[in-house]
Amino acid sequence: MFVTGATGWIGSTAVDELLAVGHEVVGLARSEASARSLEAKGATALDGDIDDLDALRRGSAAADAVLHLANKHDFGNPAETNRAERAAVEAIGSALAGRGRAFLLASGLTGVVSGRPAVETDASPAVGPDSLRGGSENLALEYAGRGVRVVVVRFAPTVHGAADHGFVAQLVSAARRHGVSAYVGDGATAWSAVHRSDAARLVRLGLESAPAGSRLHAVAEEAVPARAIAEAIGRALGVPAAPVAPEDAEAHFGFVGRRFGMSITASSERTRALLGWSPSGPALLEDIAAGAYSLE
Repeated sequence: MFVTGATGWIGSTAVDELLAVGHEVVGLARSEASARSLEAKGATALDGDIDDLDALRRGSAAADAVLHLANKHDFGNPAETNRAERAAVEAIGSALAGRGRAFLLASGLTGVVSGRPAVETDASPAVGPDSLRGGSENLALEYAGRGVRVVVVRFAPTVHGAADHGFVAQLVSAARRHGVSAYVGDGATAWSAVHRSDAARLVRLGLESAPAGSRLHAVAEEAVPARAIAEAIGRALGVPAAPVAPEDAEAHFGFVGRRFGMSITASSERTRALLGWSPSGPALLEDIAAGAYSLE
């Protein structure tokens, strides 16, 4: 299998999961340190990054399946992130077209629906190069009609665990800076959540058996209230929890403020039934209470 983002937060655990059950893994490595990390696990490193389209094509053409987890996540320049993601999906899809091989694409839940939890049958509204993630989810699914077993995994807004540097870590950093663990407005918004180990197992199951055109939801907890998240962070850090006005959220939290003021929730009922996936890792509030985000 060829894996992009192979040494990232989700990718490194997904590689461990794949290797543990006997899959051979080639991981895209943009540095010598990344290459050494992969090789120490028993994987093979392929030099390159998400902008190296030739490397993406070579790795994809030689693999029996591709797991695309890399993303620039440049929140200061979303247009560049979207461009790079779309170009990468085109490179991978074109290399796999007509070969009946699997292509699992990482996607997200932001903006899929509003006012209710998303379900797997909800199509992403992001279409075209100027849309969120460059419309990569819908672009990838087009290759299902071109002889590629495309599987989309939409990850919860927090894929949590010890040493996470994602959105919850940003909330923790804001709490340290301000001496208060804040939530937006009345804190009634909510996020879905999944532990990193459960996300990695879902990736493996999806690669192994999900049918072409599947949308899977890496969601263990459907809706964790924002206020509960802030209060758990406050207890872990020994600071009070308090509200911040919606118009002040971005100034208080940074880029994550806008998302923390949104409900980003989803069901994974269909995913569990399709793959027999049953999350077993710690819940988000359990992870926070256990100190996963308490250390500098």
